[in-house]
Amino acid sequence: MPDKSNQEADLKRIIESATRLGVEMDEAEALQWLTQMAAGQTATVELDAHSGVFGHRTVLLDFNPAQLEHFRTIGRLVEFGDVPGKVETALALSGSAAQSKIQTYPGDADFFERVNILAPSRNQACQILADIMRAKALQTFKGENYQLIEVKMGNYPYEVLRGSKPMKAGSPVSWSAAETQAGRLEVSRPDGSPVTLLWDDIALDPGWCKLDWVVADAQRGELVNASNMLDVTWEAPDGTITALDGYLDPYFQEVYLEAQSVPIFSKLAKHVSGNALDDYVEALEKEIHKYLTKDLNYGKAAKRMYNVFRLTGRYPEAAFLRELFDEPTTVLYQIWSLIRTIDDCFAPNSTFSKTELLGQFDRLILLVVDALEGDRESEIVRLLMRLRGVLQELPTGQGLSTQAEAARSEVINIVNNFFREKLIGMPVIKEYMEELAKK
Repeated sequence: MPDKSNQEADLKRIIESATRLGVEMDEAEALQWLTQMAAGQTATVELDAHSGVFGHRTVLLDFNPAQLEHFRTIGRLVEFGDVPGKVETALALSGSAAQSKIQTYPGDADFFERVNILAPSRNQACQILADIMRAKALQTFKGENYQLIEVKMGNYPYEVLRGSKPMKAGSPVSWSAAETQAGRLEVSRPDGSPVTLLWDDIALDPGWCKLDWVVADAQRGELVNASNMLDVTWEAPDGTITALDGYLDPYFQEVYLEAQSVPIFSKLAKHVSGNALDDYVEALEKEIHKYLTKDLNYGKAAKRMYNVFRLTGRYPEAAFLRELFDEPTTVLYQIWSLIRTIDDCFAPNSTFSKTELLGQFDRLILLVVDALEGDRESEIVRLLMRLRGVLQELPTGQGLSTQAEAARSEVINIVNNFFREKLIGMPVIKEYMEELAKK
């Protein structure tokens, strides 16, 4: 465990840097969080008796139950139900939704669900999974306030082309809502010969399983990207538990929504690898590397750095990022969610009207005006207004025009620059980013 006096000295240096960067840090609150983190390193999972949620203690420190009913409402749409004697589930919040105490303006509604399938054989478990995923997709295909966007299930059995894009054998298959409904996917071999992949054809190699929706939140008056990533296990008749994708995910970022899920969670948690923390940190750092070098997104990089720092004992750096995401200026992070929603609303057969999207633009612009000052506010508002104007003139259902793509890129660029300035302004974080980018 890091020395407390050194930690306090490090924190003071970080507070000085944060002040220079315009990030307000409450020293007493930060030190309290550091103390709680240090005290909780031997703890594993805790239950909040008042709210009924449970999870790793360090995760619960970042969760605000004030929005719990909001997320439980969306959870009822995305969750998989138990099937007695066949399917057991435990639904959790993940991502920014699980860190709502520190992220004043969370992005998407990300869920994570453990799905344990009891079956005589692995093949039967895979087929049950394929059946319940497609049934869920069809059940939630389109409604008054939601629309299915995409499903990930299965791996390509051989190299194919999707349009002109090559897909390697063993890479995840993404199904559009229409393809999922049809249960078939039209692709081609590298030589151009057409191939039809059927849903059941790839059921025995499920791989990464995830479903994505857009949900209209009438209470908040906004469109929300909601997803449910599944961690699927097969329980054999002898009690042996096997992850169908070859890896049982750890529980370092989930807040489980219902206390009655404790038994299934506890049963599965016993099988999490002893190297789970190291594996989790390694996976996060791969994502950080991607967002620093390839798919530039300094906001997403910062979120993952926070999780790396709090799990590896770099608490002063974590404390800075914790405060950064509690800043009013991080309303800008919502822009990335809005960017995703634009694609969904302009896709063919979208359930949502352009009026809903433009209304969300107007609310976000007002939030930016309230949160920011000076030239930065003027520039971001100008770019958001420009993008809004382009979209207002664009017919829905036909994808984005070149002009819309250009306007969107300008908005993304300025938001990226905001987060980058905050990160590189902190010397210890700048050094970490530089070292990681070299790997």
